[in-house]
Amino acid sequence: MKFCGNCAAPLGNRCSQCGFENPAQFKFCGECGKALRSVPATGPLPAGLKRSLHDIRIASEDTVADVPVDGERKTVTALFADIKGSMELMEGLDPEQARAIVDPALHLMIDSVRRYGGYIAQSTGDGVFALFGAPIAYEDHARRALYAALRMQQENRAYSARLRAAGSPPIEIRIGVNTGEVVVRSIRIGDQHTEYSSIGHSTSLAARMQALAPTGSIAIAEATQRLAAGYFEVKPLGLTRVKGVSEPINVYEVIGLGPLRTRLQISAQRGLSRFVGRHHEMEQLRRALTLAHEGRGQIVAVMAEAGVGKSRLFHEFKLLSQSECVVMEGFSVSYGRASPYLPLIELFKR
Repeated sequence: MKFCGNCAAPLGNRCSQCGFENPAQFKFCGECGKALRSVPATGPLPAGLKRSLHDIRIASEDTVADVPVDGERKTVTALFADIKGSMELMEGLDPEQARAIVDPALHLMIDSVRRYGGYIAQSTGDGVFALFGAPIAYEDHARRALYAALRMQQENRAYSARLRAAGSPPIEIRIGVNTGEVVVRSIRIGDQHTEYSSIGHSTSLAARMQALAPTGSIAIAEATQRLAAGYFEVKPLGLTRVKGVSEPINVYEVIGLGPLRTRLQISAQRGLSRFVGRHHEMEQLRRALTLAHEGRGQIVAVMAEAGVGKSRLFHEFKLLSQSECVVMEGFSVSYGRASPYLPLIELFKR
């Protein structure tokens, strides 16, 4: 094969000046000495950037092919991420050097959004605008957006450390998130390109949150904070006047993950209703535990329709049994379906 079957990139390392076929690892032509590719000042780009950012964005357009052109009303979470002081950072740098520094940061933003099922609606060159909950609807879109934001900051700290080690200036990201109703619609702007975008006050407020976020942090509005309460640790930044908003609004900074992981834990914190019935099921669980104490290991799976009380059954059994044995817990999450052992991985990490 002479071309990649996924992106049509040439597989050979042919010199554009003399046509000589060079070995793949060559950076300069062995025949005439011409540079075969741009050599970044801070080392090679990650393998994921072999596809251009444009290719990454186009690849997600299949998900918007069926979205009505006239628009659809949805509740979504919007995320804006931006490199702080990108103009000052790039001043005095050669454009190729600037690209070599900024592109990996953009790549980690895009990768974080995609990891949690978000859609990159726009790339601004030094930042991204992403939607969670559209075009694919998720009931936990607010949490997904904040997980993506935390991952962006974590990955960027590691990337900035590598930049410092290479003698380049570090990069800092500001992120703003807000949840609310918007109208989303697809706009075809060419034969081969379709834009999927949203319009509404809540999207504009997310952009304002990004501008208000302290350097290297995540700022969210109250609507997102209510949906994420307990799942994330936040610090109130107080009432803030925001341009375009008539009244001051509460702004919060996301510090990290909170102590709670599931909706049942959130409900338990608020106070659960009295547990009734399920005597037969509890007896089965107690018998399995007794056999385990006798050295005969057991696995119990509970299967039922959504919402009938599977998690509550295990919760009550745990309360009755945790004095008799060590209890370890792992959780399944909607965005982790591609990782079959994710609950066990998280259990071992803790």
